[in-house]
Amino acid sequence: MRASYKNANGRLTAEFECDTQREMFEQLARFQEVFDEGVCGKCGAENLKFVVRTVEDNHYYEIRCLDCGAVLQFGSHKKGGGLFPKRKGKDGDWLPDKGWMKWDAKSKKLV
Repeated sequence: MRASYKNANGRLTAEFECDTQREMFEQLARFQEVFDEGVCGKCGAENLKFVVRTVEDNHYYEIRCLDCGAVLQFGSHKKGGGLFPKRKGKDGDWLPDKGWMKWDAKSKKLV
């Protein structure tokens, strides 16, 4: 079974080859979780860019809003290496703005 999927903003197209409906569903879900982010959670702009930063051999994945500078950070699954958007804080509570954060110069952290 083969499917072609275009993400929400139409900028990316992916091809999936699967044996079962379950497998297709799982692949589409993983793709959508990372690549279907169409607007900035802070300002609503569609002007987004995928960014990978490397610091001391560690890779940091994020989507950055080119209008307001907010970022949506991604974590990496320990098994399988897939990515997921960080929408919860370290305390396990949901972050505001669907996890989109901006650098606050006064507190010197993302808020």
